[in-house]
Amino acid sequence: MRFLDAWHLTVVTYRGFGGTLGRESASSSMASTTTPQHELALLGQTDDFRLLIKRNCSISPAGLFRVFALLALATLGIGAGFAAAGAWLILPFAGLEVVVLGVAFVICGRHATDYERIELARGRLTVEVADGPRTACYAMNARMVRVGLEGEGNLVPRVRLRAAGGNLEVGRHLEAQARTEFAAELRKRLRI
Repeated sequence: MRFLDAWHLTVVTYRGFGGTLGRESASSSMASTTTPQHELALLGQTDDFRLLIKRNCSISPAGLFRVFALLALATLGIGAGFAAAGAWLILPFAGLEVVVLGVAFVICGRHATDYERIELARGRLTVEVADGPRTACYAMNARMVRVGLEGEGNLVPRVRLRAAGGNLEVGRHLEAQARTEFAAELRKRLRI
């Protein structure tokens, strides 16, 4: 599925990746539209573009809480039933299971909003990375940035931006094929 609006868009279609790619208009300050999961839209063939890469999060925090509550009630209910029948040692293990499940859900929930925002404007490449509670912003001279693809023969290659100050991995939320195509498109955009 493709979308069109007043902007001139270049659409690169990706098949089967784990991340969600979104497009931000050049005039908006926040992500306004998230594209379907199998498309990457970069603004026109001009020097400027903005790209948002997010995790593929298929359940809302409220939905995740409901699932956890349902599982916790079921586990504790079964444990209480066994405790009432005389097997009281089941109840502490049921409680431990609920605690471990809660910790796993919290860890999952903390990373549900992870994203990478990549923007090229006026010769400056800016990458904003949100990973759990931390957000970091990196700015580089676009003419000095080199895009590298490490481990192309491996199952999951890594896209690295190399500049004078070091290197930065981007496209972490994409699958292998999408990373390769993303690196090629980013190289092309940085040469314009």
